[in-house]
Amino acid sequence: MNPPVHISFAQEVLELPVGAILPLRPITARITSSRRYGRIATSIKEVGVIEPLAVTKSNRDGRYMLLDGHLRLHALKEQSSHIAPCIVADDDEAFTYNKRVSRLATVQEHYMIARALERGVPAKMIAAALGIDEKHVLRRRNLLDGISPEAVEILKEKPVNAQIFDILRRLKPHKQFAAVELMASMNNFTASYARAILAATRQEDLAKPDKVKKVAGVTSEQMARMERELETLNRDFRAREATFGDDVLQLVLASRYLQRLIENKNVATYLEARHTDLIAEFRTIVSASTLDSVA
Repeated sequence: MNPPVHISFAQEVLELPVGAILPLRPITARITSSRRYGRIATSIKEVGVIEPLAVTKSNRDGRYMLLDGHLRLHALKEQSSHIAPCIVADDDEAFTYNKRVSRLATVQEHYMIARALERGVPAKMIAAALGIDEKHVLRRRNLLDGISPEAVEILKEKPVNAQIFDILRRLKPHKQFAAVELMASMNNFTASYARAILAATRQEDLAKPDKVKKVAGVTSEQMARMERELETLNRDFRAREATFGDDVLQLVLASRYLQRLIENKNVATYLEARHTDLIAEFRTIVSASTLDSVA
C-alpha cells in the first residue's frame, strides 16, 4: 500500500491583512511597467484575486512571509485593499517553495479563466481584465481539451506558445507525450518546431489517421523523409536515455581518477615532458566532467 500523500498547505483559504504579509523581494518600476503586471493588476481590479497568495506560518509578531504572489500583493496594495486571500504552507515547505513553483503563464491563465467562468464571472469582464478579445477567453478555457495529462505535466512549467496545443491535438495521446518529450529534450517549445514534429509523424499516429496530413510549406515527399528521420532520432534518443545515468557515473569516476593522477607532481612532470597533448586532454576532462556540467 502506498504511503499517504503529504499535503503541503492548509486547505483553508484565509483572509489575511495585507500589511501583515512580508514580501521576500522588491517590486521595481520596471516590473510594474511591464505588460504582465498590468494584466494582473487589471484582473484583480475587475475580477478579484482568483489564485490565493502562498505564505508561511505566522511568526511571533503575527506576520507572514510571502512565498508566491508578489505581483498580486503589490497590486492589492496599490489598489488600497486591506485583505488578501492566502494559503499557508508548512514550515518545511517555505525554503523550497519558490524553486518548485514556477507555473507556465499560458497554463496558469487557462486555470484562472476556467475557475473564473465556473464562479459566474462574465467572459466579457475576464477579457477586459486580461486585455484580450472575448472569443479568446472561451478558447483559453478549452486550452487543454484533448491534451494528454502526461503532456500537460511536462508543459505546465515551460514557456509554451499556445498554438502548440492545437498542434498536439492532431496527434494520438501517446504521440503527444513523445512529441513533448522531444521538445523538452531540445528545449524548444516554439510552434514552428511543433509543426515540424507533426510533419514528421506517421499517418497512423495522428488523432484522425484517415484524414490526409497537411502542413503548410512541406511537401508529401519532405514529410515522408522527415518521418524516417524522426523515427531514427527517437530510437537514438531512447538508446542514449537508457545508458545516460551509467555513462555519467563512469565519466565522473574517471575524471576523479584523472584529477588525482595529474595532481601527482611526478606524474604531471613526466606527462608534461613526454605527452603534452595527453595531459592537456586529461585537464580538459577534469575541468569539464562534473555532475553539474553533464546533467
